[in-house]
Amino acid sequence: MADVICDERPLVFEDLVAWFANGSKAKADWRIGAEHEKFPFYLKDHSPVPYEGPNGIHALLTGLMRFGWQGVFEGDTLIGLERNGANVSLEPGGQFELSGAPLRDLHEICDETGGHLSEVKAVADELGLGFLGFGFTPTWTRDQIPVMPKGRYKIMRAYMPKVGGMGLDMMFRTCTVQVNLDFGSEADMVKKFRTSLALQPVATALFANSPFTEGKPNGFLSARANVWTDVDPDRTGMLDFVFKDGFGFETYANYALDVPMYFVKREGRYIDVAGRSFREFMEGRLPELPGERPTIKDWADHVTTIFPEVRLKYYLEMRGADAGPWSRLCALPALWTGLLYDQAALDAAWDLCKGWSVEDHEGLRAQAAKVGLKAQIDGRTLQDVAKDVLVIARQGLKARNRLSGGMVDETGYLAELEDIADTGLTPAERMLEQYHGAWKGDLSKAYETMAF
Repeated sequence: MADVICDERPLVFEDLVAWFANGSKAKADWRIGAEHEKFPFYLKDHSPVPYEGPNGIHALLTGLMRFGWQGVFEGDTLIGLERNGANVSLEPGGQFELSGAPLRDLHEICDETGGHLSEVKAVADELGLGFLGFGFTPTWTRDQIPVMPKGRYKIMRAYMPKVGGMGLDMMFRTCTVQVNLDFGSEADMVKKFRTSLALQPVATALFANSPFTEGKPNGFLSARANVWTDVDPDRTGMLDFVFKDGFGFETYANYALDVPMYFVKREGRYIDVAGRSFREFMEGRLPELPGERPTIKDWADHVTTIFPEVRLKYYLEMRGADAGPWSRLCALPALWTGLLYDQAALDAAWDLCKGWSVEDHEGLRAQAAKVGLKAQIDGRTLQDVAKDVLVIARQGLKARNRLSGGMVDETGYLAELEDIADTGLTPAERMLEQYHGAWKGDLSKAYETMAF
C-alpha cells in the first residue's frame, strides 16, 4: 500500500501509481466532498480584505473558532481551520474556501454548506464584512488585492508569469465551486474521468458567472474559465491523453511526473524548486535538496499543484465551474453525483459525448467560456446538450433514492440548473441584463444585491 511506504527506501514509479489506485473504494463507501470559494469584502466600501487588522482575514478565522474549529498554522501564522474532516482555507488573494468533509449524500452536503455560511455570516457581521460568489472579481484590479501569508503562494506568484499570461489573475481574482467524487476501480475511474472531462464545458456554461472585469463587461460569460486557458500549459487543460486507448493510473502518474514542481515542504518550510522535475527528485538530483529523495507525501503535495479541468488524486475533482450564490452551491455536487454515481446515468452521459474529438473538447471549452449555452458541438447547441445532461443527472439522483428526513430525494438540488438550461440564459447573461438595465452600469449594485 502506498500510504505505508517506509522512508528507508526510495520511491519507485509503482508507488506513485499505487497512490492513485488506493483511492478505489467499494460503492457503499463512495462519498461526496464539496468545496466552494467566495470573495470577502468590506461592506462600507466594497474593498478587498487584507489578512491583518482588527477586521481582517485573521480576525475572521479567529472568530470562527468559537464554533469548534481548530487552527491550522504555518509556523506561527494562522492560515486555516479544521473540524470533523472539513477545512476552511485561504486562496492567494484571501478567497475564503470551505473544503467539506466526505459526506454520504447531498442533503448532508447542503446542511454542511448552510451551517458554514451561517457561522461565517455571524462573524462577518461583527467585522463589517460581506462575501461575493462570482467566478472573477467584478471590480478589483490585481494590484488592489492583498496577498495571503502562505509560503506556497509566494513561490507560485514568482513562477506564474514565466509560463502564462493570466496565472496571477487565476491566483488572485478567481473563485470556483468544486466537487470531489470516488471511483470503484481503474476502469470506473477511466469512464468517470472521460465523461466528466468531456462534459466539463456544460458545467462551465451552466455556472458561468463572471462577465465583468474592473467594473466593465469583459466579453466573456466566464472570465474565470477563460483565465485558465492561459495559466500554464504544463498543468492545465483538457488532457487529450485521457481519451486515448490504454489510459489509466499509470498514464496519469507519468503525466504528473512531467508536470514541473513548485515546491518541496520540509519541517513546515516551503523550498522553492519551481520548474524542477519530480523525476529528478526521485533520482536525488534536485540542486536545492542534494541527494534527497521524495516521500509519498511529497508526491501527494505535487499532485495538488496540477490544475486540469478534472483532476485525479485518490478521488476525482470537478473543476470547471464559477463560484455562485448560496442557491447554486449544492447544484454542482448534485449535477456530478447524478451523472457519475449511478451506472445507468454514467453510461448515458458517456454516450452523449463519446464521439467528440480532441478538437471538439478544446473548442467547446473555449466557446463555453465566451458564449455559454450558445456554444455549438457536433451540430447541436450546448443548451440542448445541457438539457440532456440534466435529464440524465435527475434520473441518476432518483435512482440513488437518498431521502432527507422529510422523505425528499436529491433531485430538487438540480432545479436552478434546469431553469438555466430551459431558458438558455446563464447567470452571467442575467447579470449583464441588470448591469445594462436596473444597475445602470453601476457594479456596486452587485455587492449590495448578490452578496451572501
